[in-house]
Amino acid sequence: MNYELILKDLKPSQEEKDAVKKTSDKVISFINKTCEEEGIDAKAHAVGSVAKNTWLSGKSDIDIFISFPYDCEMEELKEKGLYLAYKTNDALNGNASEHYASHPYLTCDIDGFEVDIVPCYDLSGGKPIRSAVDRTILHTNYIKAHLSKEQEDEVLLLKKFIDAVGTYGSEFKTGGFAGYLCELLILNYGTFENTLRNAQNWKYNTGFDLENHGTLKDFKKDPLACIDPTDKNRNVGAALRIERFADFIVASRNFLEIADDEEMDESEKEEKIAEFFNQLKKDHLDKPNKDIAQDIVDSFKDRETQTLVIKFNIPIMSADALHPQLLKTVKSISEKLDSEGFDVFKYDYWTDEEKFVLFTIELNIFKQGKYYVHKGPKVWPKKPCDNFKKKWGDALYPLDDFMVLTRERKFNTAKGFIGDILENNIHIIKVGKSIKTVIKNSEIMEIDEFLNDLDIHFNYDLEKKNRVDLASDYLNSLDDFLNPGQYIKR
Repeated sequence: MNYELILKDLKPSQEEKDAVKKTSDKVISFINKTCEEEGIDAKAHAVGSVAKNTWLSGKSDIDIFISFPYDCEMEELKEKGLYLAYKTNDALNGNASEHYASHPYLTCDIDGFEVDIVPCYDLSGGKPIRSAVDRTILHTNYIKAHLSKEQEDEVLLLKKFIDAVGTYGSEFKTGGFAGYLCELLILNYGTFENTLRNAQNWKYNTGFDLENHGTLKDFKKDPLACIDPTDKNRNVGAALRIERFADFIVASRNFLEIADDEEMDESEKEEKIAEFFNQLKKDHLDKPNKDIAQDIVDSFKDRETQTLVIKFNIPIMSADALHPQLLKTVKSISEKLDSEGFDVFKYDYWTDEEKFVLFTIELNIFKQGKYYVHKGPKVWPKKPCDNFKKKWGDALYPLDDFMVLTRERKFNTAKGFIGDILENNIHIIKVGKSIKTVIKNSEIMEIDEFLNDLDIHFNYDLEKKNRVDLASDYLNSLDDFLNPGQYIKR
């Protein structure tokens, strides 16, 4: 297929490229000049998609890494790295905010661009990494050396497609494809379309090893194994979750079903193909939040389930550390509910990553009878039965070949059961260590109760965010909860 019209929208204009290069060069020049004048042994490099010419128009985030000698102490790297970053930001009239990955770095708003200034170690000569970001310069150099000019366009198509079908981003929240993984897929398969043609037949633990390191066998538990050309012991696809892996496979099949349809009118085909490169339009959400909330309440009522919302405040911590703990906790609560006979239909979580989290748990069975059958040992061995009788007395009776008794439930509703766990028996579920204390102070509400007070729950301000944006984002997540799979088809 000819993707020229689509690429016109994806490729940055020359004006945009010039503006990005001007800012990037200015930051690098200032850092290197400062290092030279002050005797700091470090050097600035442009890395990431901008440096590799694989960035999409309008997404021109600039990544500048400052490499320090391998024998530099970590504390010195942190101190001097932040010093150089702040000095650069102030000199170029930027607006800075400090973040933390494996060590602190700065995100600056300079000339209208988001510029990350990150310290790292120089790994030249095949040295092992000392911090998580150290490979980035190697990755940039590898892609620049191996990706052809034509393949840069193929990367743009693949990145945009993966983004539009909801599978882009290697952060835990998404669990999707990293930009570097997209570039390696194009190096492996040649083109965007050939990548999709292969992906439609992927099996679990599909793998490729561009430099023939011979270490694919070490990653048999991962859905997709892509050996890092710069590090034989790393799978670039390690962050890819099975859900996003499957989404991409099905999205590829859906795309190719249209692309290969010989009976479809060409203009209709081009229109449908182009839609796969656009963000999904949710026209049903194009209304005030209050009306969207009511529609969602009606949808949940139609399912004849009970959906509970668990709300609690979160501690100050990085998003990368927070999301795994939230998923672990909501999964464990749901599994415990299941084991007690409350049939969980679906569960998910949402967070603003700064103030609070919302667990959403939908149940097919949410209220049980007053009593339940407590099962003991089988009738045949006398000693276990005697011990069981000593504990429970004459209340025992045989049921099939077990000794049992009828007991009253402490809680016969899912809401009451969860409340008791969180307040008094937190030890019986697996809870992220950083949220173990705060989750005890949770509010537990039914979905309609929560959505009826949407403005109250979201009536606060966060840096770079506002109440309407956060409420809309949460409502959008509930729409995804109710309508799974809508991103991977057009």
